Amino acid sequence: ALDGLDLTVVAGDVLDPASLVRAVEGVEVVYHAAARISLKHDDPVATRINTEGARNVVEACLAAGVRRLVHFSSIHACSPNPPDQPIDEARPLFDDSPLAYDRSKAAGEGEVRAGIERGLDAVIVIPTAVIGPNDFKPSRMGRLVVDVCKRRLPATVEGGFNWVDVRDVAAGALAAAARGRRGERYLLGGEYLSLHALACQVAACCGVRSPWFCSPSWLAKLGVPFASLYAAMTGKEPLFNAASVDIVRHHGLVSHEKAARELGYSPRPLRETIADTVAWFRERGAIR
Repeated sequence: ALDGLDLTVVAGDVLDPASLVRAVEGVEVVYHAAARISLKHDDPVATRINTEGARNVVEACLAAGVRRLVHFSSIHACSPNPPDQPIDEARPLFDDSPLAYDRSKAAGEGEVRAGIERGLDAVIVIPTAVIGPNDFKPSRMGRLVVDVCKRRLPATVEGGFNWVDVRDVAAGALAAAARGRRGERYLLGGEYLSLHALACQVAACCGVRSPWFCSPSWLAKLGVPFASLYAAMTGKEPLFNAASVDIVRHHGLVSHEKAARELGYSPRPLRETIADTVAWFRERGAIR
């Protein structure tokens, strides 16, 4: 992912405070995007990386006199309630979520807040569901794109997300570093689309048949044990579980008006993102 870029690579570990101090020494702006995504109810590793890791980054920035920290939070750190009102920067943290990822990202924001109270200049960016090209691992959404194009995803589940292009998240973070107000949160969203509609757009870009069935949540949950069994047999992480079936029914209404007003944030159309993502996977030979 870093091949051909004009940069210096410095090894570091968010759980190794000494390595962080060395990594940020002499640096003006730190972008803290390291995190572990988890769909488990309890995940000690995710909790350490997302919460303790944020605390260690804050301490390193304070010790090194970093001019500004841009901390990447998540829409899942924001409470989904009330569900009928758009989520904006005033939405409380989701610190009582049943999922470890949500709780740990909310706690990570708390660590940054504590650092700000101690004098740290930091801003917080809050991306929604990220999708886009340059998905090297790939992510869960990258896997979904590939599976649709290879006709390995005959069905989807009801619900959807507010989707944002990874390139627009990067641009928003750069703008937050340059123009964001100290201590402020900036929600970086895009547009809402159901999972089924997203899969259909991906299929159209690939020139294959769209998934033929959109499962209601209750039926999808009945299929979770079979998805888990298939994942265990193939050695892959399951594409969905009971938690992810619930997640796609939350965080749909999102407002990025503040980022647009203060940062000049302007996300591209989702159709463009989908087309570019499919083209990128095709160029890498992951799909035909």
